[in-house]
Amino acid sequence: MDSSETEIFRAGIRGDREAFEMIIRRQSRLLFAIAYGVLQNREEAEDLVQDTLVKAWKTRRRVRDPEKFPAWLGTIARHRAHDLLRRRREVPLEGKEPSLSAADGPAPNDDDRHFQVQAALAELPELHRAALTLRYFESMDYAAIERTLGLTNGALRGILGRALATMRKRLRPALAALE
Repeated sequence: MDSSETEIFRAGIRGDREAFEMIIRRQSRLLFAIAYGVLQNREEAEDLVQDTLVKAWKTRRRVRDPEKFPAWLGTIARHRAHDLLRRRREVPLEGKEPSLSAADGPAPNDDDRHFQVQAALAELPELHRAALTLRYFESMDYAAIERTLGLTNGALRGILGRALATMRKRLRPALAALE
């Protein structure tokens, strides 16, 4: 993190509204990725980002180290998402179950593949889902993900490796159907 970013975070913590608006512009996409990684629902994730930013504004003075501000925001988003997930009633996924292998019938179409990827993501542990979402759907670099999730480089690489291996294993039948 460069010194200008640190100064923006410091000013936002002190209550500078303009600086906080800049933080919102820079961090909203990351927060959305974290929320979506947990909730797997775009509308809920968008609402959760707004809720996270309101809570962050109200409690911003708790942050002692401005460089940890992005990780602190990510933690708020994750906790809020988990709270929402606990309150949410279990609702079965909509749509038909996709065919999982070539032996079961025709190759899956795009909707089936999307359903399979979403179902496989939903089964991952929350931290794995968040890391994958930030890296591959939001195209974030490792350093930004590490700051956002509060991880070391080694921990992030391990999580991504395990998450990708799990996804490959769960999606193997669908991948085989494409060949």
